[in-house]
Amino acid sequence: MNDHDGCIVLNMLSGIGGSRANALIEFCGSVSAIFESDAASLSRIRGISENLADRILSWRDHVELDRELEIARNGGVTILCRTDDEYPAALRELRDAPLCIYIRGALPPDLSTRSLSMVGTRNASNYGARMARHLAEAAAFGGWTTISGLAVGIDTIVHQATVDAGGKTVAVLGGGLAKLHPVENLDLARAIIRTGGAVISEFPMTTVPTRHTFPMRNRIIAGLSCGTLVVEAGVNSGSLITAAQALEQGRHVFAVPGEADNPSAAGCNTLIKQGAKLVMNFDDVLDEFDFLPGFHPSELHESPAAFNVSGDGDGEAADETDDSMFSDDEKAILDALKSGPANVDAISESTGVAPSVVISTMIGLEILHRVRKNPDGTYSKKR
Repeated sequence: MNDHDGCIVLNMLSGIGGSRANALIEFCGSVSAIFESDAASLSRIRGISENLADRILSWRDHVELDRELEIARNGGVTILCRTDDEYPAALRELRDAPLCIYIRGALPPDLSTRSLSMVGTRNASNYGARMARHLAEAAAFGGWTTISGLAVGIDTIVHQATVDAGGKTVAVLGGGLAKLHPVENLDLARAIIRTGGAVISEFPMTTVPTRHTFPMRNRIIAGLSCGTLVVEAGVNSGSLITAAQALEQGRHVFAVPGEADNPSAAGCNTLIKQGAKLVMNFDDVLDEFDFLPGFHPSELHESPAAFNVSGDGDGEAADETDDSMFSDDEKAILDALKSGPANVDAISESTGVAPSVVISTMIGLEILHRVRKNPDGTYSKKR
Protein backbone atom coordinates (compact mmCIF):
# COMPACT_ATOMS: atom_id res chain seq x y z
CA MET A 1 0.00 0.00 0.00
CA ASN A 2 1.53 3.31 -1.09
CA ASP A 3 0.55 6.71 0.29
CA HIS A 4 -1.48 7.67 -2.79
CA ASP A 5 -3.69 4.56 -2.74
CA GLY A 6 -3.88 4.77 1.05
CA CYS A 7 -5.41 8.24 0.83
CA ILE A 8 -8.03 6.97 -1.61
CA VAL A 9 -8.90 4.07 0.69
CA LEU A 10 -9.22 6.33 3.75
CA ASN A 11 -11.35 8.72 1.72
CA MET A 12 -13.70 5.88 0.75
CA LEU A 13 -14.09 4.53 4.29
CA SER A 14 -17.06 5.98 6.17
CA GLY A 15 -16.30 7.72 9.44
CA ILE A 16 -12.94 9.19 8.42
CA GLY A 17 -12.84 12.89 7.65
CA GLY A 18 -10.03 15.37 7.44
CA SER A 19 -9.50 15.69 11.20
CA ARG A 20 -9.34 11.94 11.90
CA ALA A 21 -7.09 11.44 8.89
CA ASN A 22 -4.75 14.10 10.30
CA ALA A 23 -4.66 12.32 13.65
CA LEU A 24 -3.94 8.96 12.00
CA ILE A 25 -1.14 10.33 9.82
CA GLU A 26 0.44 12.24 12.71
CA PHE A 27 0.41 9.17 14.95
CA CYS A 28 1.68 6.70 12.35
CA GLY A 29 4.08 9.00 10.49
CA SER A 30 2.70 8.36 6.99
CA VAL A 31 -0.44 7.19 5.23
CA SER A 32 1.01 3.81 4.28
CA ALA A 33 2.12 3.19 7.89
CA ILE A 34 -1.50 3.41 9.04
CA PHE A 35 -2.27 0.12 7.31
CA GLU A 36 0.78 -1.54 8.85
CA SER A 37 -0.34 -0.75 12.41
CA ASP A 38 -2.45 -2.91 14.69
CA ALA A 39 -5.97 -2.18 15.87
CA ALA A 40 -4.93 -1.70 19.50
CA SER A 41 -2.48 1.06 18.53
CA LEU A 42 -4.91 2.84 16.21
CA SER A 43 -7.71 2.78 18.77
CA ARG A 44 -5.54 4.79 21.16
CA ILE A 45 -5.75 7.74 18.74
CA ARG A 46 -8.25 10.39 19.74
CA GLY A 47 -11.43 9.96 17.67
CA ILE A 48 -10.57 6.43 16.47
CA SER A 49 -12.79 3.79 18.04
CA GLU A 50 -11.94 0.09 18.12
CA ASN A 51 -14.62 -0.50 15.50
CA LEU A 52 -13.16 2.15 13.19
CA ALA A 53 -9.63 0.82 13.72
CA ASP A 54 -10.79 -2.68 12.73
CA ARG A 55 -12.53 -1.24 9.65
CA ILE A 56 -9.36 0.56 8.55
CA LEU A 57 -7.24 -2.56 8.81
CA SER A 58 -9.86 -4.73 7.10
CA TRP A 59 -10.46 -2.11 4.40
CA ARG A 60 -10.67 -4.72 1.62
CA ASP A 61 -13.98 -5.87 3.10
CA HIS A 62 -15.41 -2.35 2.76
CA VAL A 63 -13.66 -0.67 -0.17
CA GLU A 64 -13.18 -1.76 -3.79
CA LEU A 65 -10.03 0.19 -4.61
CA ASP A 66 -9.40 -1.39 -8.02
CA ARG A 67 -12.97 -0.69 -9.13
CA GLU A 68 -12.71 2.94 -7.98
CA LEU A 69 -9.48 3.43 -9.91
CA GLU A 70 -11.01 1.81 -13.00
CA ILE A 71 -14.11 4.02 -12.91
CA ALA A 72 -11.92 7.10 -12.54
CA ARG A 73 -9.61 6.02 -15.35
CA ASN A 74 -12.50 5.28 -17.71
CA GLY A 75 -14.01 8.67 -16.91
CA GLY A 76 -10.79 10.55 -17.65
CA VAL A 77 -10.53 11.56 -13.98
CA THR A 78 -7.27 12.36 -12.20
CA ILE A 79 -7.12 11.73 -8.45
CA LEU A 80 -4.81 14.01 -6.52
CA CYS A 81 -4.05 13.12 -2.92
CA ARG A 82 -2.57 15.17 -0.11
CA THR A 83 0.70 13.31 -0.53
CA ASP A 84 1.01 14.35 -4.20
CA ASP A 85 3.12 17.36 -5.16
CA GLU A 86 0.40 18.48 -7.61
CA TYR A 87 -2.24 18.72 -4.86
CA PRO A 88 -3.59 22.32 -4.79
CA ALA A 89 -1.44 24.36 -2.41
CA ALA A 90 -4.38 26.49 -1.28
CA LEU A 91 -6.30 23.43 -0.10
CA ARG A 92 -3.28 21.95 1.65
CA GLU A 93 -3.46 24.91 4.07
CA LEU A 94 -6.92 23.93 5.32
CA ARG A 95 -7.22 22.36 8.76
CA ASP A 96 -9.55 19.70 7.30
CA ALA A 97 -8.03 19.53 3.83
CA PRO A 98 -9.63 16.85 1.63
CA LEU A 99 -7.69 13.62 1.47
CA CYS A 100 -8.37 13.43 -2.26
CA ILE A 101 -9.50 15.68 -5.07
CA TYR A 102 -11.05 14.01 -8.12
CA ILE A 103 -10.48 16.18 -11.19
CA ARG A 104 -11.99 16.04 -14.65
CA GLY A 105 -10.29 18.70 -16.75
CA ALA A 106 -7.44 20.88 -15.51
CA LEU A 107 -7.05 23.17 -12.52
CA PRO A 108 -5.65 26.53 -13.70
CA PRO A 109 -2.12 26.98 -12.30
CA ASP A 110 -2.76 30.47 -10.85
CA LEU A 111 -5.69 29.58 -8.59
CA SER A 112 -3.84 30.85 -5.52
CA THR A 113 -3.32 34.31 -7.02
CA ARG A 114 -6.13 34.95 -9.54
CA SER A 115 -9.33 33.19 -8.56
CA LEU A 116 -12.67 34.24 -7.12
CA SER A 117 -15.42 32.06 -5.71
CA MET A 118 -18.85 33.32 -6.70
CA VAL A 119 -21.91 31.85 -5.02
CA GLY A 120 -25.54 32.71 -4.43
CA THR A 121 -29.16 31.65 -4.28
CA ARG A 122 -30.74 28.96 -6.39
CA ASN A 123 -33.72 31.29 -6.98
CA ALA A 124 -31.93 34.22 -8.57
CA SER A 125 -33.83 37.41 -9.31
CA ASN A 126 -33.32 39.24 -12.59
CA TYR A 127 -31.03 41.64 -10.75
CA GLY A 128 -29.02 38.82 -9.16
CA ALA A 129 -28.66 37.02 -12.47
CA ARG A 130 -27.56 40.21 -14.20
CA MET A 131 -24.94 41.01 -11.56
CA ALA A 132 -23.63 37.44 -11.50
CA ARG A 133 -23.25 37.45 -15.27
CA HIS A 134 -21.58 40.87 -15.37
CA LEU A 135 -19.11 40.08 -12.59
CA ALA A 136 -18.23 36.65 -13.97
CA GLU A 137 -17.60 38.13 -17.42
CA ALA A 138 -15.41 40.85 -15.90
CA ALA A 139 -13.43 38.25 -13.95
CA ALA A 140 -12.92 36.17 -17.07
CA PHE A 141 -11.89 39.21 -19.09
CA GLY A 142 -9.31 40.07 -16.42
CA GLY A 143 -7.79 36.60 -16.53
CA TRP A 144 -9.29 35.44 -13.23
CA THR A 145 -10.69 31.96 -12.68
CA THR A 146 -14.20 31.75 -11.23
CA ILE A 147 -15.14 28.98 -8.81
CA SER A 148 -18.65 27.87 -7.93
CA GLY A 149 -20.76 24.81 -7.18
CA LEU A 150 -22.61 24.00 -10.45
CA ALA A 151 -25.96 24.30 -8.63
CA VAL A 152 -28.95 25.86 -10.36
CA GLY A 153 -29.29 29.62 -10.01
CA ILE A 154 -26.29 31.89 -9.41
CA ASP A 155 -23.75 29.04 -9.65
CA THR A 156 -24.93 28.04 -13.11
CA ILE A 157 -24.99 31.65 -14.30
CA VAL A 158 -21.42 32.22 -13.10
CA HIS A 159 -20.07 29.11 -14.83
CA GLN A 160 -21.96 29.77 -18.07
CA ALA A 161 -21.00 33.46 -18.22
CA THR A 162 -17.34 32.60 -17.65
CA VAL A 163 -17.38 30.00 -20.40
CA ASP A 164 -19.18 32.37 -22.77
CA ALA A 165 -16.58 35.07 -22.07
CA GLY A 166 -13.72 32.72 -22.91
CA GLY A 167 -12.55 32.35 -19.31
CA LYS A 168 -11.76 29.41 -17.07
CA THR A 169 -14.03 28.20 -14.30
CA VAL A 170 -13.95 25.40 -11.73
CA ALA A 171 -17.09 23.59 -10.55
CA VAL A 172 -16.96 21.89 -7.14
CA LEU A 173 -19.54 19.13 -6.80
CA GLY A 174 -21.40 17.93 -3.74
CA GLY A 175 -21.23 14.32 -4.95
CA GLY A 176 -19.02 12.03 -6.99
CA LEU A 177 -18.08 12.89 -10.57
CA ALA A 178 -20.00 9.85 -11.79
CA LYS A 179 -23.15 11.24 -10.12
CA LEU A 180 -23.12 14.77 -11.51
CA HIS A 181 -25.90 16.94 -10.09
CA PRO A 182 -27.99 18.55 -11.43
CA VAL A 183 -28.03 16.39 -14.54
CA GLU A 184 -29.32 19.27 -16.66
CA ASN A 185 -25.89 20.88 -16.22
CA LEU A 186 -24.07 18.00 -17.89
CA ASP A 187 -23.51 19.98 -21.09
CA LEU A 188 -22.26 22.94 -19.06
CA ALA A 189 -19.83 20.67 -17.21
CA ARG A 190 -18.49 19.46 -20.55
CA ALA A 191 -18.10 23.07 -21.72
CA ILE A 192 -16.21 23.96 -18.54
CA ILE A 193 -13.74 21.15 -19.20
CA ARG A 194 -13.49 21.91 -22.92
CA THR A 195 -12.55 25.55 -22.26
CA GLY A 196 -9.69 24.76 -19.90
CA GLY A 197 -11.46 24.56 -16.55
CA ALA A 198 -12.31 21.64 -14.32
CA VAL A 199 -15.12 19.82 -12.54
CA ILE A 200 -13.89 18.48 -9.21
CA SER A 201 -15.02 16.67 -6.07
CA GLU A 202 -13.56 15.28 -2.88
CA PHE A 203 -16.05 12.41 -2.91
CA PRO A 204 -15.51 8.93 -4.40
CA MET A 205 -16.73 8.54 -7.97
CA THR A 206 -20.21 7.10 -7.32
CA THR A 207 -21.11 9.08 -4.19
CA VAL A 208 -24.69 10.35 -4.41
CA PRO A 209 -25.02 14.00 -3.28
CA THR A 210 -27.03 14.60 -0.11
CA ARG A 211 -27.94 17.53 2.11
CA HIS A 212 -24.84 16.66 4.18
CA THR A 213 -22.34 16.59 1.32
CA PHE A 214 -23.25 19.99 -0.14
CA PRO A 215 -22.13 21.97 2.94
CA MET A 216 -18.91 19.94 2.98
CA ARG A 217 -17.97 21.06 -0.53
CA ASN A 218 -18.40 24.73 0.46
CA ARG A 219 -15.05 24.78 2.29
CA ILE A 220 -13.38 23.69 -0.97
CA ILE A 221 -15.14 26.40 -2.98
CA ALA A 222 -13.87 28.95 -0.47
CA GLY A 223 -10.47 27.34 0.02
CA LEU A 224 -9.46 27.20 -3.64
CA SER A 225 -9.85 30.94 -4.18
CA CYS A 226 -8.40 34.27 -3.07
CA GLY A 227 -11.83 35.40 -1.91
CA THR A 228 -15.54 34.61 -1.96
CA LEU A 229 -18.17 36.86 -3.52
CA VAL A 230 -21.81 36.31 -2.50
CA VAL A 231 -23.96 37.69 -5.31
CA GLU A 232 -27.46 37.17 -3.91
CA ALA A 233 -28.47 35.14 -0.88
CA GLY A 234 -31.07 34.94 1.86
CA VAL A 235 -30.18 34.83 5.54
CA ASN A 236 -30.43 31.01 5.64
CA SER A 237 -28.64 30.43 2.35
CA GLY A 238 -25.89 27.86 2.00
CA SER A 239 -23.88 30.63 0.37
CA LEU A 240 -23.40 32.17 3.80
CA ILE A 241 -21.79 28.91 4.90
CA THR A 242 -19.27 29.39 2.10
CA ALA A 243 -18.67 32.97 3.23
CA ALA A 244 -18.15 31.78 6.80
CA GLN A 245 -15.69 29.16 5.58
CA ALA A 246 -13.81 31.84 3.67
CA LEU A 247 -13.53 34.00 6.79
CA GLU A 248 -12.32 31.04 8.83
CA GLN A 249 -9.69 30.33 6.19
CA GLY A 250 -8.48 33.93 6.20
CA ARG A 251 -9.83 34.71 2.73
CA HIS A 252 -11.52 37.92 1.58
CA VAL A 253 -15.34 38.07 1.63
CA PHE A 254 -17.31 40.25 -0.78
CA ALA A 255 -21.04 40.80 -1.23
CA VAL A 256 -23.27 42.46 -3.81
CA PRO A 257 -25.83 44.77 -2.13
CA GLY A 258 -29.50 44.12 -2.80
CA GLU A 259 -32.88 45.71 -2.23
CA ALA A 260 -33.59 46.27 1.46
CA ASP A 261 -37.03 44.60 1.28
CA ASN A 262 -35.95 41.62 -0.83
CA PRO A 263 -35.54 38.47 1.34
CA SER A 264 -33.18 37.01 -1.28
CA ALA A 265 -30.79 39.91 -0.66
CA ALA A 266 -30.95 39.87 3.15
CA GLY A 267 -27.92 37.60 3.46
CA CYS A 268 -25.72 39.84 1.32
CA ASN A 269 -26.85 43.00 3.07
CA THR A 270 -26.14 41.38 6.45
CA LEU A 271 -22.65 40.38 5.32
CA ILE A 272 -21.95 43.97 4.28
CA LYS A 273 -23.16 45.25 7.67
CA GLN A 274 -20.79 42.78 9.28
CA GLY A 275 -17.80 44.04 7.32
CA ALA A 276 -17.81 42.23 3.96
CA LYS A 277 -16.53 44.37 1.09
CA LEU A 278 -19.41 45.88 -0.89
CA VAL A 279 -19.11 45.04 -4.59
CA MET A 280 -20.84 46.90 -7.40
CA ASN A 281 -18.34 46.02 -10.13
CA PHE A 282 -15.17 43.98 -10.50
CA ASP A 283 -13.05 47.03 -9.67
CA ASP A 284 -14.22 46.65 -6.08
CA VAL A 285 -12.74 43.17 -5.98
CA LEU A 286 -9.48 44.20 -7.62
CA ASP A 287 -9.06 47.06 -5.15
CA GLU A 288 -8.62 44.51 -2.35
CA PHE A 289 -5.67 42.97 -4.16
CA ASP A 290 -3.89 46.12 -5.32
CA PHE A 291 -1.15 45.53 -2.76
CA LEU A 292 -0.14 42.30 -4.47
CA PRO A 293 2.50 42.58 -7.24
CA GLY A 294 0.98 42.56 -10.71
CA PHE A 295 -2.60 42.90 -9.48
CA HIS A 296 -3.20 46.59 -10.05
CA PRO A 297 -5.63 47.03 -12.98
CA SER A 298 -3.16 49.31 -14.76
CA GLU A 299 -0.77 46.35 -14.98
CA LEU A 300 -3.25 44.05 -16.69
CA HIS A 301 -2.27 45.53 -20.06
CA GLU A 302 1.40 44.93 -20.83
CA SER A 303 2.45 48.27 -22.25
CA PRO A 304 5.39 50.63 -21.58
CA ALA A 305 2.83 53.46 -21.26
CA ALA A 306 1.26 51.70 -18.29
CA PHE A 307 4.56 51.95 -16.40
CA ASN A 308 5.27 55.63 -17.16
CA VAL A 309 5.74 57.09 -13.68
CA SER A 310 7.83 60.11 -14.55
CA GLY A 311 5.04 62.47 -13.54
CA ASP A 312 5.93 64.88 -16.35
CA GLY A 313 3.10 66.93 -17.82
CA ASP A 314 -0.40 67.54 -16.61
CA GLY A 315 -3.18 65.04 -16.10
CA GLU A 316 -4.63 65.42 -19.57
CA ALA A 317 -1.27 64.76 -21.23
CA ALA A 318 -0.81 61.60 -19.14
CA ASP A 319 -4.32 60.51 -20.10
CA GLU A 320 -3.57 60.87 -23.81
CA THR A 321 -0.32 58.92 -23.43
CA ASP A 322 -2.06 56.08 -21.61
CA ASP A 323 -4.74 55.87 -24.31
CA SER A 324 -2.09 54.87 -26.85
CA MET A 325 -2.24 51.30 -25.59
CA PHE A 326 -5.94 50.91 -26.42
CA SER A 327 -7.64 49.50 -29.50
CA ASP A 328 -9.46 51.76 -31.96
CA ASP A 329 -12.82 50.80 -30.44
CA GLU A 330 -11.58 51.57 -26.93
CA LYS A 331 -10.19 54.95 -28.04
CA ALA A 332 -13.45 55.84 -29.78
CA ILE A 333 -15.48 54.99 -26.69
CA LEU A 334 -13.19 56.96 -24.38
CA ASP A 335 -13.38 59.96 -26.72
CA ALA A 336 -17.18 59.75 -26.80
CA LEU A 337 -17.34 59.78 -23.00
CA LYS A 338 -15.29 63.00 -22.77
CA SER A 339 -18.52 64.93 -23.38
CA GLY A 340 -20.24 63.30 -20.42
CA PRO A 341 -22.05 60.12 -19.29
CA ALA A 342 -23.77 58.04 -21.96
CA ASN A 343 -25.55 54.72 -22.26
CA VAL A 344 -24.60 51.87 -24.58
CA ASP A 345 -26.97 52.91 -27.37
CA ALA A 346 -25.75 56.51 -27.36
CA ILE A 347 -22.11 55.40 -27.38
CA SER A 348 -22.81 53.00 -30.24
CA GLU A 349 -24.54 55.71 -32.25
CA SER A 350 -21.76 58.28 -31.79
CA THR A 351 -18.86 55.87 -32.40
CA GLY A 352 -20.28 53.43 -34.94
CA VAL A 353 -19.23 50.54 -32.68
CA ALA A 354 -21.85 47.77 -32.42
CA PRO A 355 -23.73 47.72 -29.08
CA SER A 356 -22.52 44.17 -28.30
CA VAL A 357 -18.91 45.28 -28.85
CA VAL A 358 -19.47 48.36 -26.67
CA ILE A 359 -20.69 46.16 -23.82
CA SER A 360 -17.75 43.73 -23.99
CA THR A 361 -15.26 46.60 -24.37
CA MET A 362 -16.68 48.36 -21.33
CA ILE A 363 -15.82 45.37 -19.14
CA GLY A 364 -12.13 45.77 -19.98
CA LEU A 365 -12.23 49.54 -19.52
CA GLU A 366 -13.90 49.10 -16.12
CA ILE A 367 -11.17 46.69 -15.03
CA LEU A 368 -8.56 49.25 -16.10
CA HIS A 369 -10.26 51.98 -14.05
CA ARG A 370 -10.88 54.07 -17.19
CA VAL A 371 -14.68 54.06 -17.03
CA ARG A 372 -17.30 53.39 -14.39
CA LYS A 373 -20.87 52.21 -14.68
CA ASN A 374 -23.36 54.57 -13.03
CA PRO A 375 -26.50 53.48 -11.14
CA ASP A 376 -28.70 54.65 -14.05
CA GLY A 377 -26.91 52.35 -16.50
CA THR A 378 -24.81 55.04 -18.17
CA TYR A 379 -21.01 55.04 -18.27
CA SER A 380 -18.63 57.84 -17.31
CA LYS A 381 -14.97 58.38 -18.10
CA LYS A 382 -12.96 58.20 -14.89
CA ARG A 383 -9.79 59.94 -16.10
